[in-house]
Amino acid sequence: MQETDARNGGTVGKALEVLDQVAAHGGPVRFAELLRDSPFPKATLYRLLQTLIQQDMLQVDSETGAYRVGVRLVRLAHSAWRTASLAPLAQRHLDDLAAQVCETVHLAQLDNAQVLYIDKRNADVPVQMYAEAGKIGPAYCTGVGKAMLAFLPADRVGPVLQQQSFHRFTATTLTSVAALQVELAEIRACGHAFDREEHEPGIICVAMPILTQDGQVLGGLSVTATTQRRGLADLETLVPHLRSTVRKIADDASIWRFPGRTAPQLIKAG
Repeated sequence: MQETDARNGGTVGKALEVLDQVAAHGGPVRFAELLRDSPFPKATLYRLLQTLIQQDMLQVDSETGAYRVGVRLVRLAHSAWRTASLAPLAQRHLDDLAAQVCETVHLAQLDNAQVLYIDKRNADVPVQMYAEAGKIGPAYCTGVGKAMLAFLPADRVGPVLQQQSFHRFTATTLTSVAALQVELAEIRACGHAFDREEHEPGIICVAMPILTQDGQVLGGLSVTATTQRRGLADLETLVPHLRSTVRKIADDASIWRFPGRTAPQLIKAG
C-alpha cells in the first residue's frame, strides 16, 4: 500500500486521478463505469468519491447515482483559466479571426509535451471534432501541436519528441521521431504547420506558433476546417490572417503579468 501511495502521490494523488476520470467522461458517470476503468479497488474508489463529494469537488445525483464535477472544482477551473493561460488576453483576437475566416479557431498551449486546448471559436456551421477547450490532445499529429514543437529550443525539443506516443490515428499520421523532425524543419522554414487529416479523418487545419520577441513559445493558434469545405491550399490562403493574429496576441502577452510576477509565465513542455 505504501508503494502505491508513493507512486500516486498518496491520497491526494489518488483523488486527483478520480477527478480526472470523472471529468474525462464529459458528463454524469455512474460508479460501475468508473470502477470498470479504475486502478483502485471498489472500496477505495467509493471512499475517494465520498471524500471528493464532501469537499464539493464532485456532485452525485440522488436519483441516478451518477457523478459529475462539483461547484468547487468549476470555481477553481475558472480561476485557473483567468490567471494561468493565454485565453483571457487572446479572447478579442480570437473573435476577430473567427469573424474573418468563418472557420473553427483553436488556441492551445503545450502541457507536459501534449497540446492543451484553452479556447475555441466555432465555425459559422459548427463541426463536431475532438478539440475542445480543456481537452488534451497529441502534439505530433495536430497542426497546432507541430507548430509549437517546431519552435521549441534545441535543448527542449528532443526530450519532448521522445514523449510522443506516435499512435497511428489515420493513414496520414506521422509515426516516428525521424518523420516528425523532417516536418518540423519544414515548418520552421515556412512559419506555419498543417494537419493533413492526421488526427481525425476529414479534419484539416493550418496553424502557427505564438512567440515572444525572443522566440519563446507561448502557445499556438489554428484555423480548422473539414475536407468537404476546404482543401489545404485554400487554408494556406488564411496564413496572413493567422500571422496578424498571433502577432497581436504576442504583443499583448509581452505586457502580461501574473500577480506578483515580473515576467510572462510560460507553460513549459517536458
